[in-house]
Amino acid sequence: MVSEKTTIRERIEEYEHLRLSPFAVYSDCSKGRKIAEELDELRTCFMRDRDRIIHSKAFRRLNQKTQVYITPGSDHYRTRLTHTLEVNQIAKTIGRALQLNEDLIEAIALAHDLGHTPFGHTGEEVLNGLLAGGFCHNQNSVRVVERIEKHKDKTGLNLSLEVLDGILYHSGYGKEGSCASTLEGQIIHFSDKIAYVQHDIDDSIRAGILTEDGLPKEYIDVLGHSHGDRITTLVQDMVNTSLEKMKNAAPDEKLVLSFSEEVDNALKGLRNYMFENVYKSGICSLERERATLVVNFLFEYYCKHAEEIPVLYQQIAEEEGVPIGVADYISGMSDNYCIETFKKLTIPRSFI
Repeated sequence: MVSEKTTIRERIEEYEHLRLSPFAVYSDCSKGRKIAEELDELRTCFMRDRDRIIHSKAFRRLNQKTQVYITPGSDHYRTRLTHTLEVNQIAKTIGRALQLNEDLIEAIALAHDLGHTPFGHTGEEVLNGLLAGGFCHNQNSVRVVERIEKHKDKTGLNLSLEVLDGILYHSGYGKEGSCASTLEGQIIHFSDKIAYVQHDIDDSIRAGILTEDGLPKEYIDVLGHSHGDRITTLVQDMVNTSLEKMKNAAPDEKLVLSFSEEVDNALKGLRNYMFENVYKSGICSLERERATLVVNFLFEYYCKHAEEIPVLYQQIAEEEGVPIGVADYISGMSDNYCIETFKKLTIPRSFI
């Protein structure tokens, strides 16, 4: 039985110690924030992080940032916001099964794509080519919550270090290298891949580009022959494989989660199939060319006219260089705002 405590937050924290796995991150054991804050009476540190993210402007703009299909002309295609919500749902399901900290999972899930550009990965590729130091959306997501957003009129949301770590390491499936330091962060890494590969297939079938019967049989036979079956297979495999690793590990051991080999190979194969037949194919090439034209134009224009970007980005331009300030401004734009800005700068007013 949970003992009587001074605050509701302390009761929640004590309950975490009773019900969560030894491999979970307990809220009262967080590494903290870069700038120390008074503790909240009701919410744990990760609950506060989640709330700050949801109330941020960057989170609201995800609703008008596309996932794969640029200006698809239908309300039924995924946006960056619906993708984020799907990742959150999948990750919390896995997290609950593994008895991990769902508040930490939710905070990372909701913030993981805040730094994504307009026009999906096309915008990211353009900015990556324009900036001397390159551009990666996962690094930019951290930058958004630390440099662009504000909390109580102060720069940055001052999120917990575990949340920042999970955001930074959510990307890069199939690459050898570092992973999130927490299991909660690792869960987001895998949930992101579960979500986008499956819902991009779903959107591509809706668009008439793919058919369920045309998907590679060697992968579909492993993962399932429907959207729901594939997600179920992937979630169950992640849970079962993770539970086995946790059972055989010491409490202080650094665990690196994974799918089973068979399921991992099938998901990577299906992902490669999507790159060849959808993401990098000629099917979306015209829209990619148009989006590239828009982003390139805006970047060049604002580098020459930095006085026209908002004050925050002018300050960044003065402190870190004009290209950085301009890239921050463009990367934060929604697709619609990016297009409207392009129109205003290129089309005579009499035609608008």
